[in-house]
Amino acid sequence: MQLTGFEGRIALVTGAAGGIGAAVVDLLRASGATVIATDVRAPELAAASGVAPAHAFALDVTDAAAVDALIAQVEADVGPIDLAAHVAGVLSTTPVLETSDAEWRRTFAVNADGVFHVGRALARVMAPRRRGALVVVGSNAAGIPRHAMSAYAASKAAATMFVRCLGLELAPLGIRCNLVAPGSTRTPMQTGMWADANGEAKVIAGSLATFKSGIPLGKLAEPMDVANAAMFLLSEQAGHIAMQDLYVDGGATLRA
Repeated sequence: MQLTGFEGRIALVTGAAGGIGAAVVDLLRASGATVIATDVRAPELAAASGVAPAHAFALDVTDAAAVDALIAQVEADVGPIDLAAHVAGVLSTTPVLETSDAEWRRTFAVNADGVFHVGRALARVMAPRRRGALVVVGSNAAGIPRHAMSAYAASKAAATMFVRCLGLELAPLGIRCNLVAPGSTRTPMQTGMWADANGEAKVIAGSLATFKSGIPLGKLAEPMDVANAAMFLLSEQAGHIAMQDLYVDGGATLRA
C-alpha cells in the first residue's frame, strides 16, 4: 500500500537531528512533503535529488515563545503547516531516591512541556483551517513501570494523556492527533545506556532483577520502524484514526 497525503504539504519535525526524527524527515521528503526540520541545534540536512526540500531551524521546545515564533515564521515564509511529527525527547535513568528536583524538571521540560508547547502552537494555526495531523513519539514506558526511569516514564505518560486530550478537542475540527510509543530502539539514547558489548542482548532478554520483560520479537526496533508507523498515522490511509497510542515495541509490554 502506497501511503498518500504528503505531496506538496508542509510538515514540521522536532528532534530531527538524528535517530527516529531524522528517519521521519527522510520519509516525509521522499513522499513529497516540504519539511521543517528542527532540533536544539539546527539539523544538518543531507543534499538529495528527487526529494522535496527541507529547511533546518534551531528550536528549544521547552521555550514556549520560541515555539510560537517558529510556527509563525514558517506559516508566513513557507506556508501552512498541515502535518507534524513531534519527536524531541530526553532520557532520565536515575532511581527515585537519586532523582533531584532539577533532573525531574529537566525531563518534564522537554518530554511534557515541549509536547504542550508544540501541540498548542500547532492547534492555534490548524484549527481555523479545520485540517491537519499531528503524531507524537511517546514511549512504551508511559504504560508500564520502569526501574530507575520514574521521571522519564512519568513525563511520557503526561505527554501521552495531553495528546489524547488535545485530539479530543481537535477531532471535531477534522484534525487528527495520535501517538507512536516505541520500545527499545537502536538510537544513541538506547545505546548510551549499555555498559558493555552485551547491551543489546540484555535488552532483548529482559531483566528479572528489575522486573523488565524482554522483547518477544527478539530484536530491537530500528528508527525506520518507528518512523514508518508515524508516517502511517500522518497519512490519508489513517484518515479515521484519532487519539490512538500505537505501541511499536516488538511486544515488549505484552500490551493487549
